[in-house]
Amino acid sequence: MDAGLTFQPLPPDAPLAMPTQSLRQTSPRQASAGQAPPTQSSDPPRSGRFASAPRAMALRRLLVIGGAIVMTGFGAREMYRVLAVNGATPLAIFMLALFVALFAWIALSFTSAIAGFASVLARGGQRLAAPGTLPATRTALLMPTYNESPSRVTAGLQAIVEAIQCLGAGDLFDIFILSDTTNPEVWIEEEKAFLDLCRQTGGAGRIFYRHRADNTARKAGNIAEWVTRFGAAYPQFLILDADSVMRADTLLALVRAMEAHPDVGLIQTLPIITGGTTLFARMQQFAGRVYGPLIAHGIAWWHGAEGNYWGHNALIRTVAFAGQAGLPELHGRKPFGGHIMSHDFIEAALMRRGGWAIHMMPGLEGSYEESPPSLIDLAVRDRRWCQGNLQHMAVLPARGLHMISRMHLLTGIGSYITAPLWLLFLLSGVLIALQARFIPPDYFPSNGKSLFPQWPVIDPVRAMWVFIGTMALLLVPKLLGMLTVMAHRDLRRGCGGFLGLLGSLLLETLIAGLMAPVVMLTQSIDVVAILLGRDSGWNAQRRDDGGVPLRDIVRLYRRHTILGVLLGIGAWAVSPYLALWMLPVVLGLALAVPLAALTGRRSLGMGLRRIGLLRIPEELHPPEVLRRAQALSRRSELEPQAEPAPDSVSALLHDPALLAAHRQMLPPPRRPGIDPLNVALLTGTAQLAEAECLDTVWPALNAAEKAAVLSDGPALDRLLALARRDADPISRPAKTAR
Repeated sequence: MDAGLTFQPLPPDAPLAMPTQSLRQTSPRQASAGQAPPTQSSDPPRSGRFASAPRAMALRRLLVIGGAIVMTGFGAREMYRVLAVNGATPLAIFMLALFVALFAWIALSFTSAIAGFASVLARGGQRLAAPGTLPATRTALLMPTYNESPSRVTAGLQAIVEAIQCLGAGDLFDIFILSDTTNPEVWIEEEKAFLDLCRQTGGAGRIFYRHRADNTARKAGNIAEWVTRFGAAYPQFLILDADSVMRADTLLALVRAMEAHPDVGLIQTLPIITGGTTLFARMQQFAGRVYGPLIAHGIAWWHGAEGNYWGHNALIRTVAFAGQAGLPELHGRKPFGGHIMSHDFIEAALMRRGGWAIHMMPGLEGSYEESPPSLIDLAVRDRRWCQGNLQHMAVLPARGLHMISRMHLLTGIGSYITAPLWLLFLLSGVLIALQARFIPPDYFPSNGKSLFPQWPVIDPVRAMWVFIGTMALLLVPKLLGMLTVMAHRDLRRGCGGFLGLLGSLLLETLIAGLMAPVVMLTQSIDVVAILLGRDSGWNAQRRDDGGVPLRDIVRLYRRHTILGVLLGIGAWAVSPYLALWMLPVVLGLALAVPLAALTGRRSLGMGLRRIGLLRIPEELHPPEVLRRAQALSRRSELEPQAEPAPDSVSALLHDPALLAAHRQMLPPPRRPGIDPLNVALLTGTAQLAEAECLDTVWPALNAAEKAAVLSDGPALDRLLALARRDADPISRPAKTAR
């Protein structure tokens, strides 16, 4: 490493107060009490209607929500006629209640998709766009990272920085790598990658790195710590994810839009999923590219200024966030209590409660992210999201929230609760069939007054039409998404033309239909586990090729297979017609192991790409920033290491420039009597004090002790002394024979 490299670890502090919000009383309609950023008013709008809000929002919501209610009422009536021709049994009533809840979910998605279809055809979704060249204010780009691949993170950042510099806007954006990494090996690699990024881009003084020794409150706490320490220097900031890449013109457009609309607290774009290599990831990116705009345009059309926040790639007004988004700690024990995990929904709801508009601009392209590479990786991420979304039940009654904000929270809860509801619905149908098959009917009830028998009848024709109608509500949005792609020549060609698009849609629908029961059972198990009090923890997301050993797949999905086989056997024993009705669910569950194995294979995904299936336009003509990020990521993976260090401490202690930089980037020392004792540091330094050989003591330390030692100046001095002793053959202690 270049010993003469100069860099600035962090800019001067610019504190901004971020008070914790109360869920039991209405928040005052004011921004943070701290210093307001320059050229920025700290007062949110106080009128009833936002200047940035679209017109006729009440009518829009009446059409979407009212339409869903009418459709649900009609569906409920038809299902009641199916189940209760001659009177409803308790089991039929239970099944009807489940059907109404699930059908309402589908109906709202359908009416929203219809609104999105009209918006896409009208080329909407850019109403907040403001003309101009360069913005007048500075923006911070935040990259929170937690045990991620440092080379992968900095590859995307370097591509973004270079794109910004090409537009002459390099002085308008500062980059902050905010590390919550707990793995000491990854931490040292992050510092090396940060120094390389500064050297490659000439970004010293514009690119900063901060490692947080205590990752309290996880990602939300990471962002809050930045706001309270540096927020007053930046009117707005944008949060990136480890796999995020954004075009420079998109960043500039977001900043111009926020500058032009002072009532806006957050502007969310629509990230496009790219970079998929496995079959699963390519299915996700195809579905996101074809159906995603339809969904995003739909919710933006009727959410208006009461939009939601999806966690990253969104521009946030700093005073709005600081003044209203200080998250409280939920009462009770985990998994429902403690720090809020799915913080983005809550932050948007609190900012809207505080008088700031929350918008989505789905028509603004140039934002990219990646998908989990396999079904197993999706399940790992879903487990964490499921716990976070179920926590929203404690936030749902909070005072002062807007009705649409409460709907966002209900949507987050429902996205996981619907899985066990669907499972119960299926099991109820099987029980009704078993009842009809094996339990003798009571033709003449004892309390009945009729001379004629009551035949237990389920209307099969009406049941068939209810099923067809429900499937239509699920599939029509897919067809509408295909039509929107067909209407744009470049998109159509990028997806493989008409035949390639049609083949991809059929393939994605078929495999997604088989995977749906697998995801349903996995999420149902997650919901039950969370309700029983099992915490999901916080694990880094895997972002490689998706390969998983077969024994692990069998271990994770054996329950799905067993349930699928039992359902199939039971359904066939009752009736061949019931078996036919249950066939999609039975097949999906029974084939869970091969589905998880095959969809996680890179060779299968890339083979389909070669024949023109599951393609997206960003693969045919990738934007320059995406091409550059992918090239940098590949180069870092292929770059040979001359003499790879055996571990982090060796890399650190044998590189004077890296060691000097590491010392500059150390967190502030503990304040006696104020900060709690660091037990890992105490035990780690005690072991170092007694050690005579670094090669012996370092492997004996656990990860927390290693990270604590590397965070402390005196402990580093002791490490360096031990390393010098090991390197000196005279002072090296002799090994005793056993």
